[in-house]
Amino acid sequence: MEEQMRKIGKQMAIRMGILMSFCLALVGTLTSGHFTIPGFIISFILSAIISMIIGIVIPIGKITGILCAKWGLERGKISTRVVESLISDVIYTPIITIAMVALAYNMAMRQSGGMAQIAFVPMFLKSCCICFVVAFFLIFIFQPLFLRQLMKKNSEENNN
Repeated sequence: MEEQMRKIGKQMAIRMGILMSFCLALVGTLTSGHFTIPGFIISFILSAIISMIIGIVIPIGKITGILCAKWGLERGKISTRVVESLISDVIYTPIITIAMVALAYNMAMRQSGGMAQIAFVPMFLKSCCICFVVAFFLIFIFQPLFLRQLMKKNSEENNN
C-alpha cells in the first residue's frame, strides 16, 4: 500500500506540475504585456522542471495529510480541500514565481542593455499575487480530479 501511494504521489506531481507550469507560464507571459511564443515555451519548460523537482522532493500529499489531521480537518470536505489547496499553493507558487520573474527580469534587462526601468520586487509581488490566485483555483479544481483518476487507474492495475 505504501508503495502504491508513493507511485500515485509521483504521478500526481507530474500531472499537477505540468498543469501548473502550463497555466502559470501562460498567465505570467500574458500579464507581462510582452507575450511571445518563445518566451512562453521557455517559461513553461523552466516552470515544469521546477515543479517536477518540487513534486518529487516534497511529498505534498503527505504534508497536507499531516497538517489537516493535526488541525482536525476531515478528508473530502470543502473546507479541507481549501486548506489542502492553500498548502500546495504556498509550497509551489512562490518558488515557481520567483524563478519565472527572475527569468523575465533578466531577459528584459539583457534586451534593453540594462536600461529597462523595471524593479524586480514590484514585478515579483504583482506576479506572485496573480499566480497565488490562479494556482489556488487550479489546485482546488484539478487535484481531486487527478487523484480520483490515478486511484482508479492504479487500482485497476493492481487487480490485473
